[in-house]
Amino acid sequence: MAIKKVIENPAKVLSTPCAEVTEINDGIIALLDDLYDTMVEYDGVGIAAPQIDVGLRVAIVELGEERDILEMINPTVIETDGAEIDIEGCLSFPGLYGEVERPNYVKIEACDREGRVYELEAGGFDARAILHEIDHLDGVLFDSKIKRIITAEELEELYAEEEE
Repeated sequence: MAIKKVIENPAKVLSTPCAEVTEINDGIIALLDDLYDTMVEYDGVGIAAPQIDVGLRVAIVELGEERDILEMINPTVIETDGAEIDIEGCLSFPGLYGEVERPNYVKIEACDREGRVYELEAGGFDARAILHEIDHLDGVLFDSKIKRIITAEELEELYAEEEE
């Protein structure tokens, strides 16, 4: 397990679709652990392999208030529904925040570290985080989806309002 350097935009690895994982081995397990350590170090809620310069379809997301860790190997989106605009940021775009429209429901299929295939349904913020990370695996960056950039002052005001 190790903390890796987060790759910042622009970088070719961020805009290149990732390769499927063909075998879950010790290297993939180590990658999942490195993603977790790096996400925690950089205070993220999700991170994908290309963000640490690995072009494989592997990502993790913290889900819910319990902050359970969702490990996704070769995730695919089965279904989405609804639409919601909310503020997003990205570890690969430090200081950039914007309003992004995404489905507010997602159903995915992926593998876990034991190679078991699972399906998962998520809504709201969890759906947003999952879809953001799957976009990374497809070479799609959140800055291309921003409807309106949020300034640092606006972000501070929003955080202050939430604390009240």
